[in-house]
Amino acid sequence: MIGVLRWGHRIPRDSRISTHVVLTARAFGADIVYVDTEDKVLEDTVNSVVERFGGPFEIRTGVSWKKVVREWKGVKVHLTMYGEHIDDALPKIPKDDVLVIVGAEKVPRDFYEMADFNVAVGNQPHSEVAALAVFLDRLLDGKGLKRSYEGAQVEIVPNPRGKTVRENVPGRE
Repeated sequence: MIGVLRWGHRIPRDSRISTHVVLTARAFGADIVYVDTEDKVLEDTVNSVVERFGGPFEIRTGVSWKKVVREWKGVKVHLTMYGEHIDDALPKIPKDDVLVIVGAEKVPRDFYEMADFNVAVGNQPHSEVAALAVFLDRLLDGKGLKRSYEGAQVEIVPNPRGKTVRENVPGRE
């Protein structure tokens, strides 16, 4: 189980970036994303993608971030440019039952203390979307991008020259 906690989501300022965080989490292998601010539009957007492109994947908004972090049974990884470099941290992090914490703004000190690992994808300012993608891809050895999704109505078929979209996929399984 791979979870992602998105902290500090501000409506409408962060709506586009938070959508990208959630879709990136899904595409790179996460099973669930928690967002601290309730946002039904974000939920509807993501659930529409899951309905069309398959699952399983879950989004929960309006959650207590402290409760999510406290109740997570596995390892908690906080992505921050101030943390231990990803190359040094990854060998110590198990590949399952991981909660990845990404912030939208300056995070409270609690995150640094509650996390089992504070990990830096790089020590320069960059997007939390990029950090999440790099971290999940490396944590899962690229397997997150190759997983199949149950119940997909639409499937993108790799094509070196153009777009190939397969629709009504369930009968193909």
